[in-house]
Amino acid sequence: MVSMECAKWASKGINIKCERRDNRNGYKAGALKQGMRHSYVKQCNYIAIFDADFQPEPDYLHRTVPFLIHNPELALVQARWKFVNANKCLMTRMQEMSLNYHFMAEQESGSTRHAFFGFNGTAGVWRLAGMEEAGGWKDRTTVEDMDLAVRVGLHGWKFVFVNDIEVKSELPSQFKAFRFQQHRWSCGPANLFRKMTMEIIYNKRVMIWKKLYVIYSFFFLRKILVHFFTFFFYCIVLPTSVFFYEVNIPTWSTIYVPFMITLFTAIATPRSFYLVIFWVLFENVMAMHRTKGTFIGLLEGGRVNEWVVTEKLGDALQTKLLPQVKKPCNGILQRLNLKEMMVGMYILCCAGYDFAFGSTLLYIYLLMQALAFIICGVGFVGT
Repeated sequence: MVSMECAKWASKGINIKCERRDNRNGYKAGALKQGMRHSYVKQCNYIAIFDADFQPEPDYLHRTVPFLIHNPELALVQARWKFVNANKCLMTRMQEMSLNYHFMAEQESGSTRHAFFGFNGTAGVWRLAGMEEAGGWKDRTTVEDMDLAVRVGLHGWKFVFVNDIEVKSELPSQFKAFRFQQHRWSCGPANLFRKMTMEIIYNKRVMIWKKLYVIYSFFFLRKILVHFFTFFFYCIVLPTSVFFYEVNIPTWSTIYVPFMITLFTAIATPRSFYLVIFWVLFENVMAMHRTKGTFIGLLEGGRVNEWVVTEKLGDALQTKLLPQVKKPCNGILQRLNLKEMMVGMYILCCAGYDFAFGSTLLYIYLLMQALAFIICGVGFVGT
């Protein structure tokens, strides 16, 4: 289909080529690095990048490239993602909430404050000169987009996020695919943090405040600490506290802070406000996988460079264009996720103990959280 489309435009005199490589070395970074070696790339000043499931509008380049033309200090124009299958299931609705919050609180906020923010890996236009000055694509981690953005930022280049330019994309609707994606999105940044910390510290092109911002706020706080705290506090420490009456966990940490975070997340997706309770419970479940991925990235464990392509089905099941994506229905034993089941059963025991012997209403939260883990554990989430 891609070859036919390229041939159609080439017959009309458009300079268009479809390039494919015969290996997966370096995964996405390796493919991008090889693509940059073609001779015709040297004739270009900018490069636009889209993942396979992204559908840019015809005027995308007309709306993004002028930013680069009129601002020579700009290296990246990042557009916002719009999700075509957000209503597919409850899991995609919750992904939409998380990603909308990311674009509002991290991307748009960082761009507005002229602070550093990362490249999302797709739906962006790069200035070739900025990329080459920073060393181009590197395949040392599974987050080649973040790696490039940090290096380009450390060379003093600026980025802009344009919120009103939206590019249609697809969310993974299968729980297994979403887990693999979240492993990569948590393991990669942690591994990059390990490899780039000293490089950031010794950099002499940017001020110390930008170094501190990138190391502490961008990496340590958002990519590492938040995963550890969410899982260990809300899924381990808080449930375990019911067995120790002398432990007094302050109300601000169990109610006020989570309430504020939830409120800000709901603001980013107003139509899903009524789903915030489900979102909190699901995010706590996924924090377990993100924490594991972060540990692997920091310690460079066995799966540190694992890249499993995130499976996205599009409308293939409805149109029968790709019948090979159909899989036989697995039994419950094949769908069983033991990690979620183990944590869910433990929290359920804590809830039962608190209901029988406790003096607070903590068991209400524990029951809901245990149910969320168990539902994910038996595979009844996603499509």
